[in-house]
Amino acid sequence: MARCEVCFRRCEIAEGRTGFCGARGVRDGVVRAVNYGKITSLALDPIEKKPLSRFFPGSRILSVGSYGCNLRCPFCQNYEISWSDAAWRYERRAKSMLPEELVDLAAGLRSSGNIGIAFTYNEPLIGYEFVLDTARLAKERGLKNVLVTNGTAQLSVLEKLGPYIDAMNIDLKGFTDHYYTQVIHGSRQMVMEFITRAVKLCHVELTTLIVPGENDSVEEMSALSRWVARLEDGQGNVIGNKVPLHITRFFPRFHMTDRDATDIGRIRLLTETAKENLAYVFPGNC
Repeated sequence: MARCEVCFRRCEIAEGRTGFCGARGVRDGVVRAVNYGKITSLALDPIEKKPLSRFFPGSRILSVGSYGCNLRCPFCQNYEISWSDAAWRYERRAKSMLPEELVDLAAGLRSSGNIGIAFTYNEPLIGYEFVLDTARLAKERGLKNVLVTNGTAQLSVLEKLGPYIDAMNIDLKGFTDHYYTQVIHGSRQMVMEFITRAVKLCHVELTTLIVPGENDSVEEMSALSRWVARLEDGQGNVIGNKVPLHITRFFPRFHMTDRDATDIGRIRLLTETAKENLAYVFPGNC
């Protein structure tokens, strides 16, 4: 058995098996990213789709995903490559790419408006080794590196990646421990610590998906936005009020089809609530 130290789960994994995320396993007694270089998704996207609204607006970015995730959001829109039964089949179906190949592809797309590489679609931090190796090379080629993540990782992982990441969109999925532990099976404390450190390292935007009956109260959004507003940069300056927050609309999906899409009026109300504390709040999926 060997212990994985990437997230709060600290999975004890037997030889030849994988941990909770399905992407980290033990080979020859060592925990490795078994999804290293295994690509399931590749697309040239508008930067706003990540979503990033205040990082090179109008540009495009090569978005790449693998498979696996360390959360269990019942409404996951990328469940085919995250944590459904289908996701584990991608280990055999995924296309293998070396970091050098991916960087060459991204550089070749500059003429199409590409500014770099976004690690997205599934949870990139569970395969951070591939992100790190690729981002180093991309930085040397003058490309931007973007991380779209649930933020559920140890700070030691963030410190390794930090020098090479230019921007992140981090999910702050809600602001109660109940929602994190009972609905998405995560750790709010770990995500908050990750965000607190990330804003000191690069441009950060946050996303909160509003699920009816779960995290859609004015009180919760007020508490969430007040916390974000107090975030500090590396010099101790309060910058949180300028961290963009994307408040997005839920649609029935995957294992959560027991409720309607979020009312647009509720999204507007929560957007206005967040604006009481934050300068940049963007409604999404409306």
